[in-house]
Amino acid sequence: MKQKRLLVVSACLLGLNTKYNGGNNRREDVLALEESCLLIPICPEQLGGLPTPREPAEIQGGDGHDVLAGRASVKAKTGKDCTAAFVCGAKQALEVARLVGAQLALLKARSPSCGSNCIYDGQFRGKTIAGDGVTAARFKQAGIAVFTEETLAELRLLLTQRGS
Repeated sequence: MKQKRLLVVSACLLGLNTKYNGGNNRREDVLALEESCLLIPICPEQLGGLPTPREPAEIQGGDGHDVLAGRASVKAKTGKDCTAAFVCGAKQALEVARLVGAQLALLKARSPSCGSNCIYDGQFRGKTIAGDGVTAARFKQAGIAVFTEETLAELRLLLTQRGS
C-alpha cells in the first residue's frame, strides 16, 4: 500500500464551518484528494484566536509578505486591526505543517490568510490584486508549496509526477 502524501488544507474547503460568516467553502474535488493524500485541516484565522463567525477582513497596504514584514496590516471591515491574530494564525498553521511534515498546502483562494498569488484589494469591494495572504506568504517563505482550489489541476499534476 502506497503511503499517502500529507496535504495541509484550508478547513473551509473540507466543509468545516470556519469561514468568516460561519459557513464553509466545501469542494467535492478537494475532498476527493483524500484518495491520494492525508488531508490536514487548518483555519489560520481560528488558530490566531479569531472567532467564527467574525467580521470580514482584508489586507491593507500590501500583501501577506508585507504584513509579516510589518509594512501592511489586516483590518476588519469596521476598521478593527486584526494583524496580530493573522500573524499568530500563520505562525500556528506553519507549526501544524511542520509537526506533520507536510510540504504541500491547498489553501482558500483570495483569502487574507490563505490566498495565493491573488487576494482582495483591502477596500471590501470584491476586487482583487496580485499578492499572497498572510499564511500563504508564511508557508512560501518556509518552502511549502501553496496551491488553491483554483490551481487544483496543477496540484494533481504534481502529485501524479511525484508518484502519489
